[in-house]
Amino acid sequence: MAETGPETAHLSVLPGETVEVVGARNGGVFVDATLGLGGHTEALLEVSREIKVIALDQDPAAIDLARKRLKRFGTRVEIVQANFSDIRSVVGERKVDGIIADLGVSSMQLDSPDRGFSFRYDAPLDMRMDPAGGGETAAELLERIDETSLANIIYQYGEERHSRRIARRIIERREAGEQVMTTSELAELVKRSVPFNKKDRIHPATRTFQALRIAVNGELEILDGFISEAVDLLKTNGRLAIITFHSLEDRIVKRAFQRLSGKCSCPPRMPKCVCGAVKSVEILTKKPIVPSAQETDQNPRSRSAKLRAVQKLERELN
Repeated sequence: MAETGPETAHLSVLPGETVEVVGARNGGVFVDATLGLGGHTEALLEVSREIKVIALDQDPAAIDLARKRLKRFGTRVEIVQANFSDIRSVVGERKVDGIIADLGVSSMQLDSPDRGFSFRYDAPLDMRMDPAGGGETAAELLERIDETSLANIIYQYGEERHSRRIARRIIERREAGEQVMTTSELAELVKRSVPFNKKDRIHPATRTFQALRIAVNGELEILDGFISEAVDLLKTNGRLAIITFHSLEDRIVKRAFQRLSGKCSCPPRMPKCVCGAVKSVEILTKKPIVPSAQETDQNPRSRSAKLRAVQKLERELN
């Protein structure tokens, strides 16, 4: 996750590559499962007047801005407030030609002073994608979680090797009767817990903030299920394209695509396959598509982006 300023807030990552790999040149009905500010949806709709897009996002602030951006397309775009995991209930019985998902947090969310995603602002420690949804905030999570579970979250979701030390500091503060309520309080705690290394290109708190955001919104738990449902909603030869921004997401996407492409997951010494692997997709990106040097210069947020895609086969193949 890269922190960026408002000058890059309108820039979608890998827009041309996404339109191309999802097969939009042929027209049809597409789903943008993570609308954000509407950049990828706009890119799809601009390809052809024969394209319609069903767009989902759980952030009402992002939806308001995207509606204004996409107003000129009229009824060719249908916007629904929903998490990407709700794709089946939104799409219903319709089969679609392509589905895209950009799993990055938008610059608008990072740069919002009151959302609690960024340590660049002193704000309540919220981190919910849908603040009106009634879910647990990051501050509430830190108030009730035990030390071991917190360390595991920071290590697994943030890939932070100092996770135990950070968790201990947070719990010690809580046991002293002081809650961690703001972004600046958490950032300072993490900074004091992590040894200074001038070679690091990112702030010491970046990985911890990422981990808590993922935990609060349940991002990784729903990703694998989303991929299976998305493939099921595609027409034959329809395509699914997913953009990830950190290794955990990319690993889940890569493994899910491999599983759906029929790759056996049984241990090597098994005499025969018992995992039930069935080939229902063809992987279109043997290696992930990454941004060009020109794009990363224009939009530093795109540096860690990886685009992977699959195409649904005519029938499931054993």
